[in-house]
Order: sequence, then C-alpha cells, then structure tokens
Amino acid sequence: MSRTRILLLAGAILLTVVAPALTQPKPRLREPARPAPKLEPVAETRLLMEGLNSANFKGLERLLKDKPADVETWTFLRGQALLIAETGNLLMLRPPKNEGQDAWMDRAAELREAAATLARSAAVRDYDKSQRGLVNVANACNRCHQNFRVPVRLEPFADTPGKLE
Repeated sequence: MSRTRILLLAGAILLTVVAPALTQPKPRLREPARPAPKLEPVAETRLLMEGLNSANFKGLERLLKDKPADVETWTFLRGQALLIAETGNLLMLRPPKNEGQDAWMDRAAELREAAATLARSAAVRDYDKSQRGLVNVANACNRCHQNFRVPVRLEPFADTPGKLE
C-alpha cells in the first residue's frame, strides 16, 4: 500500500472516530441541588382542631343526618372528609417534644386513615358506610383526646333518633 493511501485511510479512520466527539456539545456542569424546603408547622394545634377538624366534622355530621340527595352534596362531603385526613398529616408535623411522640404519630395516622376511608365511601355515595365512617373518625379523635387528656369528646349523631353506635 502506498504511503498516500495509508495516510488517507488513517485520516478517514481518525475523522470517523474523532469528528463526532468534536461536534458533540460540551457537557454542562450540573447545578448544585437545592435543598428541599423544610416542613414546619405554622398554626397552633388548637387552631387546626377548631378551624379544620371540628368545623369539617360538624359539617359532615349535618350532611349525613339524612341521605344526601345530589352529587354536589356528596362531593362536598368527600372534600370535608379529605380535609380532616390532611389534618392528620399536619398533626404529624407537630408531635409533642416528650415521650408521647409515638402515640401522637399513631393517633394522627389513625385519624388520616379513618377520614380517608370516609372520603372513599362518600366518593361512591354509600350512605351507610359514610355514616359509620364518621363514627370511626369520631372514635379516632376520641382515642387521641383520651391519650393526651384533651377534655373534648365527639359523639356524632347524638341528637339523632336511632343514632349509630
């Protein structure tokens, strides 16, 4: 093979291997990851109880005394149950600073699950399950109140004849 052909062949190989690398964009340096925002409580626990839980619980009780007649009422009812469930999450952000932390987290998770179950019953417009679901939410609240010596007891449908137990 002549010297010229060898140089041409070497040049072709070099262009095949090196040229793509020369046309590739230069890798950008990764920006440092920003730290995730810190979750921190804003409202006092008492305000969550009065402004969210109690208000929505009373609304649910009022709406479930009789079977809701329209889709809008069921949708609103589901929303109120979901707000109570989300309050369970908010409670987890503010555990006590003493040995009661495990019980606090358990009770908050129990509230969240009971309210989420109620929301699922409302989503399918199951009146009986929704009523029982509200009783379960009240029971979850009462167990927490008893655990932490809060002098509040919820009794859903207390003034309704034939109330659920």
